Amino acid sequence: MPVHTLRRLTGRRRTPWADRVLGLVLAAVAGAANAGGFVAVHQYTSHMTGIVSEMADHLAVGNWTLVAAGTGAVLSFVVGAMVSTLLINLGRRQHLHSEYALPLVLEAGVMLVFGLMGTSLSERDWVFIPATVSLLCFMMGLQNAMITKVSHAVIRTTHVTGIVTDIGIELGRMVYWNRAPDPQLRPVRADLGHLALLTGLLLLFFGGGVVGAISFARIGYVTTLPLAALLLLLAAVPVGDDLYKLRKRLLSSL
Repeated sequence: MPVHTLRRLTGRRRTPWADRVLGLVLAAVAGAANAGGFVAVHQYTSHMTGIVSEMADHLAVGNWTLVAAGTGAVLSFVVGAMVSTLLINLGRRQHLHSEYALPLVLEAGVMLVFGLMGTSLSERDWVFIPATVSLLCFMMGLQNAMITKVSHAVIRTTHVTGIVTDIGIELGRMVYWNRAPDPQLRPVRADLGHLALLTGLLLLFFGGGVVGAISFARIGYVTTLPLAALLLLLAAVPVGDDLYKLRKRLLSSL
C-alpha cells in the first residue's frame, strides 16, 4: 500500500474516504479477533450487550463468580475506550501526526500479548480465560473508541447491532412512497452512500469472523500475528512521521 495512502488512512488530517476505508478494515479485524477469541475461550468480547445480559442471568441464580467475571469484562472495555481517548487527546495536544495511530499500535501490542498468552497459558483455564476475555474486551474498547472519535460517531466496528439497525432505517427510507408532496415536509430519501458503508461494515465483520474462526481453529494463536501486523502497517506512516520530526528536533538541539 502506498505511503501517502497509509498517511491518509490514519493520519491527523481526516477525510470521509479515509474514515470509511479505515472503518472497513477495522471491522474485519474486529470480526476476526471476536471469532478467534470465541474459539479460544467460548466467549464473544466485541459487544457488551450479551455480557451484561449474562451478568443479569448469573446474578439471578446467585452465580457470583461469573457476575464478577462479567464485571471485569465490562470494565476492561471501558478502560480500553478511556485509554484510547487519552492517547488521542495527548497526541492532539502534542500536535502529533499519530494521534489516531497510537491506539492502533497499542491494539497490535495487546493482540500479540493475546497470542503469547494463548501459547503459554492455555492449559491453565482459571488464569487464561479471564485474562484473555479482559484483554480482548480492552482491545475492542480501544478500537471502538478510536474509530468513533475519528468518524465523529458515524462508524462503529466492534459490534453490528447499530449497523443492522441503520441498514433497516435506510431500507425503510428507500421503499417509502413519497405520495403527494407536502411543502412543510422534506421528501424521504435513502442515503445510498451510507447504506453501502453500513453493508460493507457488516459484510467485513462477518468475513473477518469467518477467516478468524477458521484460522484460529487450524493454526491457533499464530493467527494473531497477521492481525497485529496489519494494525502496525496502518499506524506505521504517521508514527514514522513523528519519529522523523523528533529526530530532527534532537539533532537541531545538539
